Amino acid sequence: MCILYDGVVSRQEPDEYVQIRNDEPYSVQMQGWVLTDLDDDKPVFTFPKFVLEAGEVIRVYTNEVHPDWGGLSFGNRSAIWNNSSPDIAGLLDPAENIVSQKTYPPGCEE
Repeated sequence: MCILYDGVVSRQEPDEYVQIRNDEPYSVQMQGWVLTDLDDDKPVFTFPKFVLEAGEVIRVYTNEVHPDWGGLSFGNRSAIWNNSSPDIAGLLDPAENIVSQKTYPPGCEE
């Protein structure tokens, strides 16, 4: 997991994203999983019915939808990831166990 925390589109930074890679040798049904800022406990993105295939990489954007990266978005009208005081992105399974967490810098390599 990595975070592109400094978007370039306006002050709202809708192009920020958290990138998630399935490093397991099997696919994972993501429905009910949650991605959130662990520092603030918000915003919360709850995955819809979605299968993350083995080796697949997806992105959850702040407020953009990119079908080629999974088509997932928080739909948040303001920036989520603080550029000066790093937040912690947390991926939680349906039982609310933290499966992965990441802060920044560094961010995602383009």
